[in-house]
Amino acid sequence: MRRYSRITGTGSYLPPRRLSNAELAAELAENGVETSDEWIVERTGIRFRHFAEPDVCSSDLALHAARSALQAAGVAAHDIDLIIVATSTPDMVFPSTACILQHKLGANGGAAFDVQAVCSGFVYALAVADSMIQTGAANKALVVGAEVFSRILDFKDRTTCVLFGDGAGAVVLEASDTPGILASDLHADGKHVGILCVPGHVSGGAVLGDPLLKMDGQAVFKLAVGVLESAARAVLAKSGKRESDIDWLIPHQANIRIMQSTAKKLRLPMSKVVVTVDQHGNTSAASIPLALDSAVRSGQVKRGDLLMLEGVGGGFTWGAVLLNF
Repeated sequence: MRRYSRITGTGSYLPPRRLSNAELAAELAENGVETSDEWIVERTGIRFRHFAEPDVCSSDLALHAARSALQAAGVAAHDIDLIIVATSTPDMVFPSTACILQHKLGANGGAAFDVQAVCSGFVYALAVADSMIQTGAANKALVVGAEVFSRILDFKDRTTCVLFGDGAGAVVLEASDTPGILASDLHADGKHVGILCVPGHVSGGAVLGDPLLKMDGQAVFKLAVGVLESAARAVLAKSGKRESDIDWLIPHQANIRIMQSTAKKLRLPMSKVVVTVDQHGNTSAASIPLALDSAVRSGQVKRGDLLMLEGVGGGFTWGAVLLNF
């Protein structure tokens, strides 16, 4: 009998500090950077974001989200035999944030590693966990997206610092004899490294290069809409489904304009798109599981719904997963 994987629980966590556009604009003005609520909303759809306190790491946010997902799934931490954390803001150079999370959860013994695909990270991690469950390498997986992007923002660059926030989302993925994840499609094109990156690294105890986020917004937008459509159509083709079969599109929450353009290309009304970018900003690898958990707990997403998850991020990476919830 063929093995499948299904999501049995979701969880999320946002740090308590919540900044409105007006509050962020006031803080930026102290540094001589001018922006406004109207400017941010018009270009991005973002109204709020959450920032972690200085002593809070990605693993701390991940721990809260993971515990919530485990409780929702009715699974004990010691039963988890695979932990994958998608993050671009790890606690340390090494060990992985997944290993740190594993210790904090008391789930020691199974495989644990990080995935670095920036904003596509959760989709990548979910596809990897699905493959490992299908082959019998794991039975119960914890897949987490966790970020503290506030640490790598240039607060003198209003085109990027208003976009991002911190948070974590998680799912429990378990082996099943009925199909859950139906198809996945992952891609990358390294020639676009420069349009979204943090071009710095540690050497000899010092930072070489620039450790703050850089982005060519127009280039990212043009690439994102096209590749998101192609990945979505690929997973539909692999699973024998049509656009009209999709109950909910849960895209990476980067920019409302990208989300609207993608929905239009897939002939989906915005009423079928889960939108949290206005409340969370862009939380990179955490954005899709955050949006998923929000939709599940609000009653939007129900058991049996067909979900399209898709992300695009620095690398340039992109991908989609189609699943029965």
